[in-house]
Amino acid sequence: MNIEIRGVEGLSFRERQVVVLKEMGETAENIAKKLGITQSSVATLYNRAKTKGYEVVIVLPGTALGISGADDEGE
Repeated sequence: MNIEIRGVEGLSFRERQVVVLKEMGETAENIAKKLGITQSSVATLYNRAKTKGYEVVIVLPGTALGISGADDEGE
C-alpha cells in the first residue's frame, strides 16, 4: 500500500510534515513531540493545510484486493 498526497506543492514544508503524520494516523500529541512543536501548532498547521485543498489517495496493488492483472486474464 502506498499513500499519495496530491496538492502538496501548495503546502509549506511544516504543513507537509503534519499532514503526512496525521494521515498516517498519528495523534496531535505524538506529532508535536516528533516535530518539537506544540499541539496547538499541529492543529493550526493541519487546519491551514486542509483549507489549501490537498487530497489523500491510497494506492493498492490489485493482488492485495484479489484482482488479477490484465496479463492473467486467460489463465
